[in-house]
Amino acid sequence: MTGQRPPRERMVYSAAQLVRARGVAGTGVRDVVEHAGAPRGSFQHYFPGGKDQLVGEALLWSAEFAASHAAAYSAREPTPAGLFAHLVKQWKDEFTRRGFERGCPVMATAADLAGSDSAVTEQLRVALERWEQAVADQLTRMDLPARRARRLATLMISTLEGAIMAARIRQDVTPLTTVVTELTPLFDQPGAQAPS
Repeated sequence: MTGQRPPRERMVYSAAQLVRARGVAGTGVRDVVEHAGAPRGSFQHYFPGGKDQLVGEALLWSAEFAASHAAAYSAREPTPAGLFAHLVKQWKDEFTRRGFERGCPVMATAADLAGSDSAVTEQLRVALERWEQAVADQLTRMDLPARRARRLATLMISTLEGAIMAARIRQDVTPLTTVVTELTPLFDQPGAQAPS
């Protein structure tokens, strides 16, 4: 996101990127303003709810990004395994190009705030729900029953998040490759599309 965007949008984007690398606790408002190249003193104007409002909006922005990526999956013959490989490929490409510094902002926020009474907890739930729903919507387009699609979406995202964490710890994309290899037969077996 370039400096041509309005300061508010730049701050939301910057917050998402910094949370990916540092977590919520390690991301300060000054860091966000500096990263965004926003005018000093503009933070309170755009985010009267303070850091919680900013982090909440960054989460929702991140969820829309992830949902859009899921919705962009296309194949001549789409399959659940193909969709999962599409989700994983984004992270393999990211880590290969940019290194392992930044992970998923949803997971980073959850690590800091899940289970607490933070004002951001609701946006965290909404972010995960939007991402899961986008994956489930793609699966229902493949004629999976809605309930099965939701369950597979949960499995895909949970597995992806774990593989992202393992890849960052090991500084190696092998965990991402492994989950695609091992789960492809499960996702594409005939029973995976049966009503449950």
